[in-house]
Amino acid sequence: MDVFLNGKMLPPDQARIPADDAGFQHAVGLLETMSAHHGRVFRLDRHMDRLCGSAKQLGLSDCLDRDALAQAVRQTLDHNRIDRARVRLTVTPGSMSLLSRPGEAAKAPAGTVLIQTTEPTEYDPRFFEEGITVLIAPPGANPFDPLAGHKTLAYWGRLRTLRQAAAAGAGEAIWLNITNHLAGGAISNLFLVKDGELLTPIARGEEGDKSLAAPVLPGITRAAVIELAESTGLTAERRMLSIDDLLGADEVFLTNSSWHVLPVTRVEQSQIGDGKAGEMTTRLRGALLELIERETTQA
Repeated sequence: MDVFLNGKMLPPDQARIPADDAGFQHAVGLLETMSAHHGRVFRLDRHMDRLCGSAKQLGLSDCLDRDALAQAVRQTLDHNRIDRARVRLTVTPGSMSLLSRPGEAAKAPAGTVLIQTTEPTEYDPRFFEEGITVLIAPPGANPFDPLAGHKTLAYWGRLRTLRQAAAAGAGEAIWLNITNHLAGGAISNLFLVKDGELLTPIARGEEGDKSLAAPVLPGITRAAVIELAESTGLTAERRMLSIDDLLGADEVFLTNSSWHVLPVTRVEQSQIGDGKAGEMTTRLRGALLELIERETTQA
C-alpha cells in the first residue's frame, strides 16, 4: 500500500526521509496509531486533538493544521481503497540543526508528516475469551519526565519490556511509575474491576490541583470505554492503584486502538478471577465494538 509523505502518495520504497530528520536522529516526534473500519478512522478528531495538544505542549509545533492532518489520513485510506486498517501517523520537526552562520537567522525546520496503512492485526479469538498473561516491568513511568503521557517516538523502553514479556509467553508488560503505582501496559491502558466498580490509573490531564503530572497516556479507546461505562450507570474511578489492587481485582483488561478491549486473566503466576474473561470486560468489549461500528458507518 502507498504511503502519504509530505503531501504525496508514494510506494513505500520511494518514500525517502532526509538522514538529518530529527525523528531518525534523535527520536523527536509524535505518532498516532488508529483503527479504521469501513474506510474511516474511529474518533479521528480525538486523535488529532491529542496529537496537536502534545505538539504544542512539548514545543514540537504550536501550529499543526489539525484539519489538514485529518484530511491526509482520509486521503491515504481512500487512495489505498482499504476498508479495515491499522493507521499510523508520524509527525517530526524535520531537521533540527540549531547552527547558523554569523548574522544569518536560523530557518524554521520543514517538518515531516508520514501516514502508513497496514492490514489490522488479527488476534486469536481465544484471547478475548480466555484472556492473556501479563508480566510486571520494573518502575519506569516518571512523572518528572515532561515527555511521559505523550505518544512520542521514544518508544524503545516500552517495546523492550514488551519483547521481554513475549519471550516469557506473556502478551503485555504492565508498567509501574517510580512510586510503584500502576501506570498501564507498555502499549495499552489498564482497567481493573473490583466489586462492580471500574478503576483505572490517572492519565495526563486528569490530575488534581498541585498534583504531579501523570505519566499515563490519555488513550482514545480508554476514553471511549469510560464513556460507555458511565452511560450505563457504572462508576469509573480514576485513581492511584497498586500491585495489590491489580492482584486483588475481580477482572482486569487492557485497551488500545488495535485490540480494543483485551482481558487479562493472569499476572505472572497469579490468576485473576476465575481465569476467564469477566462479565464486565466482555460487556464493555461488545459495547465498544458496537460503538465503533456505529460511528464508522455514519454518513
